[in-house]
Amino acid sequence: MSDTASFVDPVFLARFGLDREKALDYFLHLLNPFRTKATTSNEVLAMQGTDIGTLRAYGTGGRMMPMTLQSAEDEYKNALSRLTGEQYELLPPPGDDYDLPSPLFVIRHVLRTNPTTVKVLGMYYILEGVIYKSPSVRSLMKANVTRTVEGLSEACDALSVCARYEPCTGYTWDFEAKDQDDAEDDAESSILGKRRKRMRRILDNRPPGERTDEEEEGIRASEAIDRILVRLSKSQVVANGKTIPTS
Repeated sequence: MSDTASFVDPVFLARFGLDREKALDYFLHLLNPFRTKATTSNEVLAMQGTDIGTLRAYGTGGRMMPMTLQSAEDEYKNALSRLTGEQYELLPPPGDDYDLPSPLFVIRHVLRTNPTTVKVLGMYYILEGVIYKSPSVRSLMKANVTRTVEGLSEACDALSVCARYEPCTGYTWDFEAKDQDDAEDDAESSILGKRRKRMRRILDNRPPGERTDEEEEGIRASEAIDRILVRLSKSQVVANGKTIPTS
């Protein structure tokens, strides 16, 4: 599923509410698209009547008495560690503060092969009753690289209008000529637009799809040459008749 997908069951939330006792039950909802298709250790324990809520209310083993939420969760983790296969673990709250209500619950999907060895298959979190999949490192890196490239592209576009090229001096920078460039760009666009209309007049009269790739490439090459000629026509050598110094 997409990293941006989510799931919420308003019927469950309205009937049972959501806290740490019910977070795993909510995640294991049959309609949740994030849960695995395989039978999990959590479901095996549920068939045995073992879950966090039951442990908290009645305790376990020879100690049949209510337990604190933290003790119930620890006992549930111990029960999971005695089983193998796919499991969902409810991670401790921030700061291990079990008494503070929180709208956020983090669930880890693991594959357990023995009591001490697990392989993480995924991370999920429930925020205000909505289940999300935690993004992978690859998707985070891709998003960061995309934002960086977009920023660099915008910076290059902003700087490109300040670049000047003269055959006699090469490239220079003029950061005070942006307004003048805007007017020149309008004139250049007008010249190129007229030229483009003339070049396309014959081809554009034909129905769409009849123009070949070679014809389109020729038009694009001609437009590129026009831009070079317009740029040269505005240089000091051509416009003011300056000569290029020779050694």
